[in-house]
Amino acid sequence: MIQDVSRRMLLGGMAMAAAGATALPAHAFADGSDEALPLWPGSPPGAPAPLPTPKYDQRSKDPAFNDRWLTGVGQPSLTVRRPARPNGTAVMLVPGGGYGFLAIDNEGEEQARWLNALGITAFILRYRLPTEGWAHRNTAPLADAQRGLRLIRANAARWSVDPARVLALGFSAGGHLAGSLATRHAERVYAPVDAADRLSARPDLAGLIYPVVSMAAPFAHGGSRDNLFGTGADARALTAASVETRVTADTSPIFLTHASDDGLVPIANSLALYQAMLAAARPAELHAFDQGGHGFGVRLPKTVPASAWPTLFAAYARRSGLLAA
Repeated sequence: MIQDVSRRMLLGGMAMAAAGATALPAHAFADGSDEALPLWPGSPPGAPAPLPTPKYDQRSKDPAFNDRWLTGVGQPSLTVRRPARPNGTAVMLVPGGGYGFLAIDNEGEEQARWLNALGITAFILRYRLPTEGWAHRNTAPLADAQRGLRLIRANAARWSVDPARVLALGFSAGGHLAGSLATRHAERVYAPVDAADRLSARPDLAGLIYPVVSMAAPFAHGGSRDNLFGTGADARALTAASVETRVTADTSPIFLTHASDDGLVPIANSLALYQAMLAAARPAELHAFDQGGHGFGVRLPKTVPASAWPTLFAAYARRSGLLAA
């Protein structure tokens, strides 16, 4: 099992194709990414002055292996990773990092590679970090997630994507964001900017991997909560931001994976959401493993059962009619 001790310490301590849609130009990233789609024309809503500037913290000591943490997201975007033979399914990847950074390789690029191997077009969401001066900090990431899902649908033909097969896959705090998207996709958290915003932001399936779920319960991850809201947040606001309290008849189907030995984000988060989904008679699948810890991405050795989660996620998507056999 691969564990990143420094990540644990930081997280724990951080107590258009649609009718009339505006086509945003793609561009290349300075880090070598081949295609990126800005989420917003001009400055994002509630932008500070000056805008945050990107910074990559390389955690890997191996020059042949990237393990970067991204901060300074001043221009949120989708990084597009295309398969050789797209099958029409799209997945928006939502990296974690306690709402204080984005684990852009472990929970972004490495995930895109196995999705591409299945013919899935992957979109890595680089969303705003609430600690970087944005107005309405607690909804800025959700606004980016909603806008990202809508832009994938608005540009579906451009990427050979079926707009009825757009999934979200989030990790840790990114799991909280993907879960919030699954439950709060219709909530207005930004002013519409073009015709793409008339499209649905509801993911057809949300995969939540070792997710932060609750902001209020005893098993809440304090670092994610405080980064999202600041300290001393109103209890009602924390409850409203807890994914398990927002499940309705329109909540997306949800796939959950968690390890019981997760010492950073307790498995009680996934259990609470699974119970809420069952109570609402919503489609859900939970895989709980005895070993895996936190932040494992796709880095676990095959001898650790939790390493099977990508195969299980793909199988659930197939059974749901969202991924070709």
